[in-house]
Amino acid sequence: MLLPKYALVVVFLCSLSEVSSAGGQNVLTWHNDNARTGQNLQEKILTLQNVNLKTFGKLFTIQVDAKVDAEPLYAEKIEIGHAGVRNVLFVATEHDSLYAFDADAGKEFWHVQLLKPGETPSDRLHCGQIEPEIGITSTPVIDLHRGPHGTIYVVAMSKDPQGQYIQRLHAIDLRTGSEEFRGPVEIHASFPGNGAASRAGIAIFDPKQYAERAALLLLNGVVYTTWTSHCDHDPYNGWIIGYSARTLKQTAALDITPNGEEGAIWQSGAGPAADAQGYIYLFVGNGTFDTNLNSSGFPSRGNFGNSFLKISASGRRLFVADYFTMFDVVAENAIDLDLGSGGPMVLPDMTDASGKTWRLAVGAGKDRNIYLANRDALGRFNPQGNQNIYQELYKPLKGIRYRGAPAYFDSRLYCASVDDAILEFRFGDARLVETPVSSTATKFVYPGAIPSISADGSQNGIVWAAENGNTAELHAYNAADLTDELYNSNQAPSGRDHFGTGNKFITPMIAHGKVYVGTTDGIGVFGLLRPAP
Repeated sequence: MLLPKYALVVVFLCSLSEVSSAGGQNVLTWHNDNARTGQNLQEKILTLQNVNLKTFGKLFTIQVDAKVDAEPLYAEKIEIGHAGVRNVLFVATEHDSLYAFDADAGKEFWHVQLLKPGETPSDRLHCGQIEPEIGITSTPVIDLHRGPHGTIYVVAMSKDPQGQYIQRLHAIDLRTGSEEFRGPVEIHASFPGNGAASRAGIAIFDPKQYAERAALLLLNGVVYTTWTSHCDHDPYNGWIIGYSARTLKQTAALDITPNGEEGAIWQSGAGPAADAQGYIYLFVGNGTFDTNLNSSGFPSRGNFGNSFLKISASGRRLFVADYFTMFDVVAENAIDLDLGSGGPMVLPDMTDASGKTWRLAVGAGKDRNIYLANRDALGRFNPQGNQNIYQELYKPLKGIRYRGAPAYFDSRLYCASVDDAILEFRFGDARLVETPVSSTATKFVYPGAIPSISADGSQNGIVWAAENGNTAELHAYNAADLTDELYNSNQAPSGRDHFGTGNKFITPMIAHGKVYVGTTDGIGVFGLLRPAP
């Protein structure tokens, strides 16, 4: 018993039942929805007036057994045995542990370690990107309506006594922490190809060579996993592998560099995005891209390294439906400027000055350009320039490199590169205004910031961001003017709101008047302070 053929696009507001909050403030997937907007628009407790050092601060911390690299998830009104109906916080760690806590008080309801007898979490595999051990790195995903009490899907990496490395997909009951659907299942895959990790014309997924960094995606009854390498240790390729949420049986697998090498999907922990039409959007890391195109304008050998992809998942088959690749992809590959350091976002439909409606997606990578793509025609590859993409903002992000994902609120886009401020860009006539309208005074150290939004509809918009460092910091800003910092946890008197050591790629999560932030050994929980007696 386990302890207790080608394309690219991005999505905004999805109506898919697997990630619907059903009118509440559930946070069931990374950055709140499959569009990856990062916004909770039903937050009625936290306001521009009460988020300040006097009335807002740390409520408590939750201790766990290892690093929290995954964003915590939140399910409201879950019945937990004798505890009754509670709001539940789910926390995953690199020690292969999954916890369920009372989201309002911090009490532990259950804790399971997703290992088989004799196994341990994976070692760091001579790579410092995830250390000192690798267990659960990616943000899980929850389906409230699957199984008797709802299910959380988790990918865990481990190592057995014989030194073999294993990747497994688990389906865990929300109420009890028990395995469901005869799980877990070990992750293996193959795909036709003669690339770096192929044998006899078949590309092979080797669990040792990969880490699951990007968040899981639940779309139309399928859980999608995407895979990156350990410090670019060859051989590896870029994989997306789907599993039935009902049976855990593999539904489809796609190698996006089948006749080449590399092309990892990591996105600094951001999840693949999806739109209401059922397409999946990915940013791919450095890897083989075929600059020779076939008659359809696609890479001649099917290699899509360092590209923005739109994936079709119709008919339980995965293929690239469309794509965009930078004109200087070869040069960017040569100096490690991969688009895959960022995660895509699907935007709401926008109308231009002529009244035409556009379906757009947006994102940025290490080159610090912001790419705004038409989801109906991403732009593909043109060696003469990027003129076929809907809009490109040339290096508006002024930091070192970009690692992360933007947030969206009220026709605004928020993003921050390494060692730079969070910038606020605004949309007008279905395009981004090139000059940011406001920015934070704080410049966020490596790896920058991945902001989240809380608001009550279009009112009381607040941008939340965690700052890495020996003493982590939680910041809150007025979403309409980032020069207006509402709160900073390190400015509270006498270290009142210190909550632990910072961790990279951390995304604050907001629900029911509380803000949850991962650290190297737990969760900091923030909210409105009780008045002094």
